[in-house]
Amino acid sequence: MKKLLIAMLMTMPMVAAMAQDNTWEQPEKQEVKTNPDQKYLAGAVPVVNNRVQFETTIKAPGKTKAQLYDIVLKQMEKMTKEENQFEQSRVVLADTAKNEQVVANYQEWLVFKNKPLSLDRTRLFFTLVANIKDGELQLIMTRIHYLYDEERQPMTYQAEEWITDRYGLNKKQTKLSRVSGKFRRKTIDRKDYIFQKFAQLCK
Repeated sequence: MKKLLIAMLMTMPMVAAMAQDNTWEQPEKQEVKTNPDQKYLAGAVPVVNNRVQFETTIKAPGKTKAQLYDIVLKQMEKMTKEENQFEQSRVVLADTAKNEQVVANYQEWLVFKNKPLSLDRTRLFFTLVANIKDGELQLIMTRIHYLYDEERQPMTYQAEEWITDRYGLNKKQTKLSRVSGKFRRKTIDRKDYIFQKFAQLCK
C-alpha cells in the first residue's frame, strides 16, 4: 500500500506538467476598444426629403387599431405634461373617427449638463407623428430645431444644418463635432427613449 502511494505521488508532477501549456505559444488576447460614440456616428441621423426625420415601426400583434390609438393618444398627452415640457407642447391632431393618426408638437428642455453653478441646456422643438394600423404603429420624429442660450444670446439651429453627418461629425466622421456634437448626441438619446417607451406600451 505504501509503495502504491509513493508511486502515485511520483506520477503527479508528470500529470501536472502534461496538463500545462506554454503560455508563450498561446495567442495573445487582443483588447477590443469600442468607441463610446459609435451609435452617434455616420448614418445615425437620417435625412428624408432634405429634412432630418427619425422613424420606427413597432409591431403589436393582437392589438387593434383602436387599442393602439388609445395607447398612443394617452402617451402623447402625458408627454405634454412632463416636467421638462413648455406650455406650448400639445396634441394638435387626433383622428378619433378612424383611429389612424395622432400628431403632437413638443417644446422641451434638452439638458446637456446640470451641475452646481453650471447648467447647459437648449430648448428642443419637434413634431411626433403616429400612424396607426391594426397590429402596427409607425412613429416619425421630425421638424426638429433648437433655441440655445436663450437667457443670454439666443441662437436658433435647424437640425438639417446642425446635427446631420455633415455638421454633427468631424470630417473623417469618426467623432462628434466639438460644438454641435452634444446636440446630435442628446437628440438621438431623446429619440431612442421616446421610441422605446412606445414600444414597451404597445407590447
